[in-house]
Amino acid sequence: QAWWWHRSTTRPCNVDTCETRRSNRSMSIPLLRATTKLGRVSRSVKKQARNGRTIAMAATSDAKSWLQEDDRRMLHVVFRVGDLEASKNFYTKCLGMKETRSRDVPEGKYTNVFYGYDGEETNFAMELTYNYGVDSYDLGTGFGHFGVATEDVFALAKKIEQNGGKIVRPPGPVKGGTRNIAFAQDPSGYKWELIEREKLGKEPFAQVMLRVGDLQKSIDYYQDVLGMKLLRTRENPEYKYSLAFMGYGEEEDNTVIELTYNWDQSEYEKGNAYGQIAISTKDVYKSAEQIKAAGGQVVREAGPVPGIGTKVLATVDPDGWKTVLVDNEDFLNELK
Repeated sequence: QAWWWHRSTTRPCNVDTCETRRSNRSMSIPLLRATTKLGRVSRSVKKQARNGRTIAMAATSDAKSWLQEDDRRMLHVVFRVGDLEASKNFYTKCLGMKETRSRDVPEGKYTNVFYGYDGEETNFAMELTYNYGVDSYDLGTGFGHFGVATEDVFALAKKIEQNGGKIVRPPGPVKGGTRNIAFAQDPSGYKWELIEREKLGKEPFAQVMLRVGDLQKSIDYYQDVLGMKLLRTRENPEYKYSLAFMGYGEEEDNTVIELTYNWDQSEYEKGNAYGQIAISTKDVYKSAEQIKAAGGQVVREAGPVPGIGTKVLATVDPDGWKTVLVDNEDFLNELK
């Protein structure tokens, strides 16, 4: 049998063995090239992934920075009513608010009237919407109530009744506590909690209460997406519910959102009566990017409102409650 010397070794090999090695070597060259190319692609993909993570981290960092830089406050709450005159009587004579402004939009067949305890430049307000020819709405099961602070719940309840208002829960201690409360109801069916406080701050309009299906998810949304603070929480094992109060400042001087979680319920009907809460921002476009970077959902992209020009964007929380962010400069121009 003939012997051959393999080029890459000093070991002898026979013909069959050398042919096999040559075949394996010729096969290994394309494989090596493919492996090398695959390695380069893999490194490229990893590099792109690292760059993507770097960009994402930078965007998240910018979003957090904007959330800290932005100057947000709650402006007003929007809800629909079926009788403007009856609503005006309740809010001015019963609750002691004043009308701050109004606008009638015939082409849209609706009227807006704003009420509050002081000017909208500094205080929270209500935007009542009356749609021509619609005299009633479904409040659903998700909306809870509004709240107003007073130094004397008994006196305010009496005033409401004397002016034709309706008290649906007489004044007295809250369940499981000592603080006095009462509940009134406006002509459209919205309930108002009368909250007794020893000392009133600059904002008597105390709260907007909304029911939610997952309290922690809601807290995360209002903190991380809207930039609010968690002011306090409360557990009530006896009645199986939990509360979280969210806002941009202390309750005595600011309107807050009261999130209510009932332990045995995770879904609610929205109805078509309650609308949304409006919050100010220095830049709706930056706020839109910040909301998206924080994992929030934007349901109306940032831009001017047709016919008005005020720049806004809209987002919804995990339960679908809408918040509209309004350009602060445009908002102040509206007030002029």
